[in-house]
Amino acid sequence: MSATAAWIFIIVGFVLPLIHVMITPGLTPPPAAHGADSEAKGTCPFSPRTGWIVIILVLGPIGWLMFIASRRKRKT
Repeated sequence: MSATAAWIFIIVGFVLPLIHVMITPGLTPPPAAHGADSEAKGTCPFSPRTGWIVIILVLGPIGWLMFIASRRKRKT
């Protein structure tokens, strides 16, 4: 693999997905699962945006596809 192909893979597979997640509006935590009277706080110390960034850093393009699929599922 040439150096140019490697840079293209890094930019398209990691940098662009990270930018996409960082600028996507409306990433909010899901509602509480136990009803309206329960606390809305979750147990995760990170925001949903930070969680998706970590997933994309670990999984790369597969993590980005997971993010896109979860956004489509939420819209419907």
